[in-house]
Amino acid sequence: MKPASISDTCAAPRHWAQLPWGEYYRDALERQLQPWLGKMFGFHLLKVGNLSTEINTESCAISHQVNMALQGERVEVVADPLHLPFAPDAIDACLLAHTLPWCTDPHRLLREVDRVLIDDGWLIMSGFNPLSVLGASKLVPFQRRRPPCNSRMFTLMRQLDWLSVLNYEVMHYGNFQVLPWRRHGGKLLSTHLPALGCMQLIVARKRTVPLTLSLKKRIKENAQLRPAVGATRVIRSQPDSPRRPEKD
Repeated sequence: MKPASISDTCAAPRHWAQLPWGEYYRDALERQLQPWLGKMFGFHLLKVGNLSTEINTESCAISHQVNMALQGERVEVVADPLHLPFAPDAIDACLLAHTLPWCTDPHRLLREVDRVLIDDGWLIMSGFNPLSVLGASKLVPFQRRRPPCNSRMFTLMRQLDWLSVLNYEVMHYGNFQVLPWRRHGGKLLSTHLPALGCMQLIVARKRTVPLTLSLKKRIKENAQLRPAVGATRVIRSQPDSPRRPEKD
């Protein structure tokens, strides 16, 4: 298995339109996100990367949405995704729309997102499926340096393993958009062969579990005092002992 961290990678596209059939990718991803955006609540939604900023998230109940990237027209916070300029436990949801494929260190990016997410916060990740028509095109020499084939493609199982190490509960994962050159990805193939989809989506929530579980502490916390039934306070008085006669 190739290491997740590499020294250099190709520059990420600033717009979905820079990718072949990029508009189809964006529309397909927005359709997959619709059932989940309405379930997210909180104060702050962070979109990391230029492709994330172009995803329509108006249906999300989180009103304050921040776009962050190194550069771009829609960017509101200019920063390195590997060094998020936010306090710990400050973000309610984070969107990584095809951010990992062009990231030099995906592990570090996920750790940074985990740091700024609150407990039970939402994490949305999308990328390209290496076991698809799009992944097979990376085997063609003249296609390797063209987007999106110049991106890194991780399997779903590998990404799920990363999230399990960080103690995330995966709410949903799957592939879609089997045929990249079709707007709806080929409805028949997408229905019966979704595993061959060119795109991936993972929706997870951050769960916090104590590192050390103390059984005695849990028993003490759950212990309840049972009220005594029919208990009354009885004071028993002993009779005075007879006095001895005084001697003359």
